[in-house]
Amino acid sequence: MRGSAEGSAGRRKKALLAGLGVLALAATAAHALSGTRSVEPGPFASDAHCGRVLAELPDELLGKDRDPVEGTGAASWGGGAVVLRCGVQPLAPTTDTCLNVNGTDWVLDEERAKHGGPRVLTTYGRAPAVEIAFAQDDLLAGDALVVVDKAVRDIPQQSRCIGLSDT
Repeated sequence: MRGSAEGSAGRRKKALLAGLGVLALAATAAHALSGTRSVEPGPFASDAHCGRVLAELPDELLGKDRDPVEGTGAASWGGGAVVLRCGVQPLAPTTDTCLNVNGTDWVLDEERAKHGGPRVLTTYGRAPAVEIAFAQDDLLAGDALVVVDKAVRDIPQQSRCIGLSDT
């Protein structure tokens, strides 16, 4: 009798676990089908500045619609063709290329670009920092920076990029 009760409990447990597995698989499939992008948040994504940055970002960037995103402090356009993360680690001084767009300094991650990865630019001298990644080379990064600058420039600037002429 005891073996029969244990066997029945074991079958119920297996059935429950199988049911939970099916539910998890269904939830994952629904998430994938919904088009929601999962973006890893930066360590400072919950900073109040990031909330304001995200609220000011456009619904369309470079002719691409904004995607639904799962992840604090993040935005995406065009199915991940452009991904912005607010709250990333501020950059240390670097010799990488720095671009000034309407008073906001952006540093190109030259190492990633050299190895065929996405072109990634990160604000310099602002905390929290904002990072924007372009998955395709044909996207006009400069045009995108001009548009997102309106949202980013309210993060207080603590330092600026300097060139050889500044030293």
